[in-house]
Amino acid sequence: MTALALDGRVAVVTGGGKGLGRAFALHLAELGAAVVVNNRHRVVDADGLSAADHVAREITDAGGRAVADHGDVADHGTGPALVATALDAFGRLDICVTSAGISSPQMFHRTTAENFEHVMAVNVTGTALVAAAASAHMREAGFGRIVMIASAAGLHGEPTVSAYAASKGAVIALARTVAAEGERRGVLTNVLLPYAHTQMTQEGMDPAHTDAMRSELVAPVVGALVDPACTLNGEVIVAGGTGLRSADAVEHGTVRLPDGPLAPADLAELLATSRSGPDHRYGHAQDAFLDLAADLA
Repeated sequence: MTALALDGRVAVVTGGGKGLGRAFALHLAELGAAVVVNNRHRVVDADGLSAADHVAREITDAGGRAVADHGDVADHGTGPALVATALDAFGRLDICVTSAGISSPQMFHRTTAENFEHVMAVNVTGTALVAAAASAHMREAGFGRIVMIASAAGLHGEPTVSAYAASKGAVIALARTVAAEGERRGVLTNVLLPYAHTQMTQEGMDPAHTDAMRSELVAPVVGALVDPACTLNGEVIVAGGTGLRSADAVEHGTVRLPDGPLAPADLAELLATSRSGPDHRYGHAQDAFLDLAADLA
């Protein structure tokens, strides 16, 4: 029997009860991983089973290994609890996929503090604290693969979802930081920006795209990123349907500021000149600073 890529590995998938998280959990299980399926326990069926319970059962019914977890990632205790669950149930933790997230649309000028804070608590703090708990264990073990799920809204912005866009931009920056910190300890981190038809996106997505943008189509990207053979680190990947794009943070050419006041037209010209220069990509902000300082020396 051919060994599967993730045989013997253990994964935690947050938001694993529905949509993209469910697709990720099922795919990792198909590749041989044991999965802790996390989804906060909000809605149950007549048998008292939640979305996470159903996904875990779907995996075990197919011959895989899985347990459900109902913690809310916004709860500060959920990250350590997920690591403990993985260790108690399966004896190790190798993979962490942070897929839990909410949107809660509001026009920016109507944003309430409560709405903004709630989105940040789930999407940013919830991602960070789960990944941090996983990372601490993985660094000690000398191996780990983390995939943070963000959104193209975090790259480009998106009208009506300012809190969501801000949170996903934060996740992109967080993932790149964690990648820079963890590489020497064998903990590699990448970020996926998926386009998919889910409960969250169904109202805003044109029905013409729903079948082409099925969640399961982007799950293999996660499978490849968490493979022990994968050496990618700090990548930002946009994926949807049957396609993907590499994305990046780019600074263009360096131009010198003139002495004295700066007129708007002059600023526009300087920016145009910068854009016509070479593109620069950096592993982290300190590298970017040192390169700028060298240009101006």
